[in-house]
Amino acid sequence: MEQPKQSFQKSMSLLDATMLVAGSMIGSGIFIVSADISRHTGSAGWMMLIWVICGFMTLTAALTYGELSAMFPKAGGQYVYLREAYNPLVSFVFGWTFFAVIQTATIAAVGVAFAKFTAYLFPSLDEDVYLLTLGDYQISSAQVVAIAVITLLTFINSRGINSGKLVQTTLTLIKIASLLLLILFGFLAFKHEIWHVNWNAEDMWSLRRLNVDGTYESYSTFGAFGAISAAMVGALFSSDSWHSSSSVAGEIKNPKRNIGLSLALGTTIVTVIYLLTNLMYTAILDLPQMASAAKDRVAMSAAQEIFGPFGITIIAVMIMVSTFGCNNGIILAGARVYYSMAQDGLFFKKVGNLNKNAVPAYGLWLQCVIACMWCLSGKYGDLLDMITCVVVVFYVLAVAGVIRLRYTRPDLERPYKAFGYPYLPIIYILMGIAFIVLMLIYKPDYTVPGILITLAGVPIFYFVNSKVKKNV
Repeated sequence: MEQPKQSFQKSMSLLDATMLVAGSMIGSGIFIVSADISRHTGSAGWMMLIWVICGFMTLTAALTYGELSAMFPKAGGQYVYLREAYNPLVSFVFGWTFFAVIQTATIAAVGVAFAKFTAYLFPSLDEDVYLLTLGDYQISSAQVVAIAVITLLTFINSRGINSGKLVQTTLTLIKIASLLLLILFGFLAFKHEIWHVNWNAEDMWSLRRLNVDGTYESYSTFGAFGAISAAMVGALFSSDSWHSSSSVAGEIKNPKRNIGLSLALGTTIVTVIYLLTNLMYTAILDLPQMASAAKDRVAMSAAQEIFGPFGITIIAVMIMVSTFGCNNGIILAGARVYYSMAQDGLFFKKVGNLNKNAVPAYGLWLQCVIACMWCLSGKYGDLLDMITCVVVVFYVLAVAGVIRLRYTRPDLERPYKAFGYPYLPIIYILMGIAFIVLMLIYKPDYTVPGILITLAGVPIFYFVNSKVKKNV
């Protein structure tokens, strides 16, 4: 029997919250996206600089969000921050985009990534093995495995926050340790000739197009800007979901302190690991090897150089653990955003209720259904590219919201103030705007559809809001 007055249980420690942040960030991206980045940049220096820029942006945003989380330690995180800094329309449009694509399509993509690498151990689960064919529409084994994993993790999280946090903290500690060991063994297998080729003074800062056949092409001035923005997409996506702990504020002990700390610690840990991992790649593989890695699986190529043929199995298991844990964190955090929307009367009413285990089960299962639909659509990959620009738009708005709130609501208690204010927030805003503009100019085929999906939330808001007013 459901308990209407059930409240969130504050059972997440600082370690749990930090592992939620780090675990939600580390999925399959770090094992794959460096191939695309190497093709866009064509040099080790620029490839590393892309990761440094994206790491700086992520850390800056996380440190700035610390002020927001201390002021508004409520379930919903970014949705709540945008509502308080601006108005319900802005926060609803974020919530709509978050539910329609950002969170649910990400869950689908990570679920399919888990299945793809599971297929290295069990070939019958490969994405090329079709279980059903209806004309041009096909359902693969990988899609079915992804749906099964998403459903299992949703069930685990519906059993209570303790179940979800146990899976999250345990798997995140395992994958951090695994990545550190991979980095260690990678540097132990250091190849001096490869390092010299990648880091020679003549080419290390040459920004150019690297083709899969190993040839290079020069960029025009405008083309160089487009290449940088395109390269940043993969690195930013690999660092996304860094704000996960803010969404579960209602379940974190001492939230005014621990949310901000978990954001800072989690993003720092992941940023350092990402930089070390990519540096290790440059000590094992030359740039053409990275650019031409089969299906962009750079980590697979590196592991084969380090461990021999057994390296494929090692990386497959690592990515399975990584994506399973990543999806658990994303699933756990996402439902709290829909819960906050429902509490404001802007989402299905039942989503605003907690079950007997004190978690928003309706939100969890609704999220599961939409994510499974994305799995079956096969279009989640395209939509993730389309939405990257929009994700940064909302981050910029939230960071700008810190500055706005300093002027509009100076009386609010601020247990923690944004580090480097106002300089770091302003730098982030300028960098974010530059990225958005470059994406609009150079990748309109991806960014315009993403913006249209987001803008679709405006008429939906007014429709939902009119219904709410009629019922008041």
